[in-house]
Amino acid sequence: MQVPIRKPGKYTFDKPDLNVTEAKYRELCDKLAKLKAAQPGAIAELRRTAEMGDLSENAAYSIAKGRVRSIDEKIRQLDDQINRAKIITANISGRVSLGSTVTVEVNGKKYDFLILGSQETDPTKGIISHASPIGSALMGRRAGETAKVKIKDREIEYKIIEIK
Repeated sequence: MQVPIRKPGKYTFDKPDLNVTEAKYRELCDKLAKLKAAQPGAIAELRRTAEMGDLSENAAYSIAKGRVRSIDEKIRQLDDQINRAKIITANISGRVSLGSTVTVEVNGKKYDFLILGSQETDPTKGIISHASPIGSALMGRRAGETAKVKIKDREIEYKIIEIK
């Protein structure tokens, strides 16, 4: 039987954002340690189920094998992500950069945005990515400047009040 060949998806060639905070870096390291601790148990289960007989009809073996593969793949991904990570450090240049907390004014209302990498965004808490439309418009600007963001059919002005 021939394995179907699938076309690459829309996001196949996107480069991952490697910018992370120290806290996110530690979280990734903890997750990697937990997976490495779970790996020997999964391998032991695979060996145990392999001894049950015919592997082609052994559902427990197939499940255990899938679990080992999944753990191995997650370990490889996390290890690569940790090795290539760039820790965000505070920049006190007076310009908006990664790790900056920016107070902006839009239509008379003030908002605070923390600008981080794409992995840590949470717009409901005011944490935005430097690659988002608002984040990219604010990057490199100084307090007092105005950044224009075009969203759909309108343009919104963000006046930078303060950079921390």
